[in-house]
Order: sequence, then C-alpha cells, then structure tokens
Amino acid sequence: MHITVAGKQVETGEALRVHVTDGLATITGKYFDHALEANVTFHHDQKARPGTHFCCDINLKAGRNVFMRAEGEGVDAHRAFDVAAEHLGKRLRRYRRRVNDHARSLAAQRDVAPVEEARQVVLRQPEETEAEEAAAPAANGHDPNGNGVVIAEQTTEILRLTVSEAVMRLDLEHRTVMMFRNTGNGALNVVYRRDDGHVGWIDAPAG
Repeated sequence: MHITVAGKQVETGEALRVHVTDGLATITGKYFDHALEANVTFHHDQKARPGTHFCCDINLKAGRNVFMRAEGEGVDAHRAFDVAAEHLGKRLRRYRRRVNDHARSLAAQRDVAPVEEARQVVLRQPEETEAEEAAAPAANGHDPNGNGVVIAEQTTEILRLTVSEAVMRLDLEHRTVMMFRNTGNGALNVVYRRDDGHVGWIDAPAG
C-alpha cells in the first residue's frame, strides 16, 4: 500500500511517518485484504476542543471505487493519528466482510457495465456580499439555474448499489449524503445523515 503523509504547518518527521505507516499496516492487514493507498494529512485547528489543536485526516483508497475516511484530534500529531485510526478501525470492523465483497462486486460491475457519470457543483455560500461576488475570478461561472456563483465543479460517478451498500459507504466515507442507482429497481436514490444521527433514504420512482 502506498502511503502519503503531509502536514499543513505541521512538521511530519520520520518518527511520525513510521508511526502512521505501522498503524495503517496493522489496521488494513487485520480488517481489509486489498487496500491500495492512503493519504494522511495533519493540520492545526484553533476551533478544536481545548488541548486538541492537532488534527489528522485519513483518506484510504481500499479498492476500485471504495474509499474510507476518518478524522481525529489530539494534543500532538501522534495522538491525533491514533484517534483517527481508531475511528477507521471501528468502521472497518463493522463492515469487515461486506467491504471486501463490495469492492469485488464494484470491480466486476465496471467490467460489464458502462460508468454512469454526473456533474457535481459547489456553489458560493449566499452570505457573501454582492461586492465579493462581483470580485470573484472570471473562471467562476454562474450556475445556469440561477442558484449562485460556481466555485468548483467536477465529474462524479453514480454507482449501482443496494441500499445497505450505500449506507455502508456513507458511514465509511464519513459523508453526509450520497446519490446512487438502486440495483433493486434501477431508480436514482439518495441516502443522507440526519441531524439526529440516523440515516435517511429517498427512494424516487424509476423512469
């Protein structure tokens, strides 16, 4: 597995890199059989809880179109990684068998079915003033539906999943919302994290 360790105004010396490498090797070796790469980023967060100004983000590519994400805070970079790694390990334990089966299923899908893509757009928050909007770079166009200034745009894949697989990915990737093509009825569905912590599911009719 290829591991990248980076710091945003945080020193990432050899000792920290070894700590990260050993920690991830232990987790993936125990709970997952074909992780491909991991990006681990450390940074400071003044908004974090008192005494936990170091933050760690782990983004693990666990297979083709299978990603996992975890975050952690700590009094130093080592502790922040340990907390993030613990969160990652808990998620992998919860879905241990299903994650491996899911990765193989997605790989098989790509060999027999075309990839379905969609346009993903990030809009500028509406709190910003008209003057700030007018000063935005020319490359930032307007959403054609009149919803605001587009500040980022990318292509994203819409995967064919069961509802349980979509919920699993929502948890593993630490996301708030996910759109997918329901393998049961072929309709576009959405799962999302509610404010109370539970998962909501929107099942639109096919066609």
